[in-house]
Amino acid sequence: MMKSILLGSAAALAISTSAFAADAIYEAPAEPPIAVETVPQFSWAGGYAGILTGYGWGDGEVAGLDESFDGARFGGFAGYNWDLGNQLVVGVEGDLNYDWNDETVAGVGDFESGLNWSARARVGYAMDRALLYVAGGYTGTNIEGNTAAGSFDDTLHGWTIGGGVDYALTDRMFTRVEYRYNDFGNGNLGGTDVDFSQHTVNVGLAVKF
Repeated sequence: MMKSILLGSAAALAISTSAFAADAIYEAPAEPPIAVETVPQFSWAGGYAGILTGYGWGDGEVAGLDESFDGARFGGFAGYNWDLGNQLVVGVEGDLNYDWNDETVAGVGDFESGLNWSARARVGYAMDRALLYVAGGYTGTNIEGNTAAGSFDDTLHGWTIGGGVDYALTDRMFTRVEYRYNDFGNGNLGGTDVDFSQHTVNVGLAVKF
């Protein structure tokens, strides 16, 4: 009888100890989740303004003669971007530049293009701090000519298209590399017909607002 009691007590103690251990494991507090830091996505939305420099290769037709009007350029630009989501960015931009393009046309006179400007719409694809874009719209330029008949000037109006990449160096500053084709159309300098188009490569530096 005593032996049965002792065996029963031992079994009960073993069961109680196992249950207590199981409860202790079950009730152990869970470890807190590991915090994961996320880097905020760069946004291209908002206004900006900057300066640019580059080179232009001009093709001019003066009185039926083809001439090259090449030279350095300098200017400024400003615009505004809207972020539409899914990495799509649209915007508007205007610029004002000066080109040092001049050429002497034998038997006709000296001609040059200087001040030029544009207003363009842009569509871009954002890859964090890089924005690939295409842009197009209106452009115009002022041309001057000195001929035997006198000095004349005219304003040409046309269209422009191109593309490039903006890259953000900081949250407020970005660089730009861009190609553009400008077709300024045709004009008249004191009876001399002129037609002018241009390829340009620009590099720029801008600040976001």
